[in-house]
Amino acid sequence: MRRICYNNGVVSYVFESLASLRIQAHVSTRHGGVSPEPWHSLNFSYSRGDERERVLENFARFCSAIGRDPSEPVRTHQVHSTNVAKVSWADAGTRQARCDALITDAINLPLFLVFADCVPLVIYDRAHHALGACHAGWRGTVEGMASSALRAMKAAFGTDAADVHVGIGPSIGPESYEVGEEVIGRAVSALPDGEKYLSKRNGDPENPCFDLWQANIDQLTAAGVPEGQIELSGIDTARRTDEFFSHRAEKGRCGLFGLLTWLEPKE
Repeated sequence: MRRICYNNGVVSYVFESLASLRIQAHVSTRHGGVSPEPWHSLNFSYSRGDERERVLENFARFCSAIGRDPSEPVRTHQVHSTNVAKVSWADAGTRQARCDALITDAINLPLFLVFADCVPLVIYDRAHHALGACHAGWRGTVEGMASSALRAMKAAFGTDAADVHVGIGPSIGPESYEVGEEVIGRAVSALPDGEKYLSKRNGDPENPCFDLWQANIDQLTAAGVPEGQIELSGIDTARRTDEFFSHRAEKGRCGLFGLLTWLEPKE
């Protein structure tokens, strides 16, 4: 990913492989906002204690930096599900109920999701110029968020996984995401060869770490997405709290960063 600094202090990361395909996909950082600690500073959540007015100002600053109208993005009420909503310009400015992925083929319609360790996925179908944006935490990953989004895009647009390019954004990394029995049990039972995603950090068999990155990559490739068409940011939010919010590293006392993505007109 490429880091971009804007005149108003906002900083975002973009997927270079997607930008060359007429896709805009910006992942915000914690820089350039107005929120105080512990949400310092570009926080997009008021459900974590920040004031609504500050959150709205933060979003306006982010949108201004990347040249979008803050009234346009389609949002979701994220619930760690595998539910997918297909949206169009008729849905601009709305919040889709109880889903963790949005798909569209509407040109210039921005899709917006929020994160603080969970995996951002941007899915692009180059044959049909269609777009998906997903939020995949451990529940979404083991329950098949990426696969669900691909199936929804196939049903809506005729997407063939061989034509898909994916960006995997900043999220908690495989050496930071220590998990307990609930996650271990679900990963082993739900994922093919699920144990391979669990590593023993520092030789401690009681507290393995879960590799969300590889689990999502394998899910995508199993569905038919060529591995060479997947861009992994490799940025571990738990180790980069200078740039991103991390629910785990900051013990829940933090804000949320965002993914804002849209389709540019085809040349």
